[in-house]
Amino acid sequence: MTEMLISPRRRRDVIDALRRGTVPQQGLDVLAVGLSRFEVAIDSDLQTTADGGAGFKAVRGEYGSGKTFFARWLTERAKKANFATAEIQISETETPLHKLETVYRRVVENLATPTTTSGALRDVIDGWFYFLDQDAGDDTGGGLDLLDKRLAEVSKEAPAFAAVLRSYRLAQQQGDAAQADGLLAWLGGQPHVSAAVKRAAGVRGDLDHFGALGFLQGLLTVLRDSDYAGLVLVLDEVETLQRMRSDVREKSLNALRQLLDEIDAGRFPGLYVVMTGTPAFFDGQQGVQRLPPLAQRLQTDFQTDARFDNPRAAQIRLTGFTGDSLVELGARVRDIYATGAADPDRLRSVVDDDYVAALARAVGGELGGRTGVAPRLFLKKLIADVLDRVDLFEDFNPRRDYRLTVTNDELTEVEREAHQRGIGGAVGSVDDIDLEL
Repeated sequence: MTEMLISPRRRRDVIDALRRGTVPQQGLDVLAVGLSRFEVAIDSDLQTTADGGAGFKAVRGEYGSGKTFFARWLTERAKKANFATAEIQISETETPLHKLETVYRRVVENLATPTTTSGALRDVIDGWFYFLDQDAGDDTGGGLDLLDKRLAEVSKEAPAFAAVLRSYRLAQQQGDAAQADGLLAWLGGQPHVSAAVKRAAGVRGDLDHFGALGFLQGLLTVLRDSDYAGLVLVLDEVETLQRMRSDVREKSLNALRQLLDEIDAGRFPGLYVVMTGTPAFFDGQQGVQRLPPLAQRLQTDFQTDARFDNPRAAQIRLTGFTGDSLVELGARVRDIYATGAADPDRLRSVVDDDYVAALARAVGGELGGRTGVAPRLFLKKLIADVLDRVDLFEDFNPRRDYRLTVTNDELTEVEREAHQRGIGGAVGSVDDIDLEL
């Protein structure tokens, strides 16, 4: 038995998310099986970023290997080091990577801090003005003169950022909440802010592609001056670029290259970017390889045994779960669940390590033996079908009363493919198809 030190709220958040078949938003440190090999390198990167540097990490892994889990584990670790974080999913319709103004808007919408789960821009800006007031002391400018000094460098690239911040502060001091809200929305890249609000701040139009990087600079300046260590930005599911039109794909890859160039040039001190994608995206001709300068930046040797992968490299790989690591994960979840169960000792006894291992093998078998894509379904079954019932019904014994069933409508696309392989075998070529003649 593993003793799990976890608060009731974190326990509930973790268990509820896994029961739904999703990745928890927090509490991932207690579930981080197999990630210890990355801890030192990641912590070193975060420290470099906090010291005024910037960094980038590409994370590769097949579907189901835990890329989203890794990204959230990393952001949770970053928050403990006092970073702000933002996680966005790249998609052609919602967040196209080549439209940096949209990427910036999603960053602001999903901005989180150690004390705020999302939409933290107002808290960050108001906190920054508080720090400015403290630093300004008896300055009759009320911190506005100091604001101009702090944003002098950013104003060279994005003068509107400082102008709107100044107007936002004045609107607050005058008690004009509607004006302040409108200016904050424009600062966050939101479209359709009224012309009257923008006119009062001396700006026009909406934030565009070229202004977005300047606004990102401004946000980083505000974060650092507010005593945050910096910003960790996760670009998740970047492999979706492969399915976009060729012109959109080319523009998106070039935008990614531009971002890396700017990071290397020192334009974004305090920024750490994490990008997740499949091996096909990094290695295939519909992904990174279409843009040689980007491919060269991300090139990493994965020909050696995965045990000797370099966690300091620009690109790291997740190898997915093995049978043993899946059982270890299940045992951890069982112990977390037990901390809030009606009869913890009974639950651990009925759902012992041997049963957890048997269930893991059974779920893996349903997915054609592909243990690497099994964690989501395995944990969902473990909690919803087994642990909940053991906790609710005193006479329920899963060895006697439960039989694993897997239906297509509860599976992801990748899991469904693996399930079909498990129940009927895969069709490898046209020669394998039986025809009725």
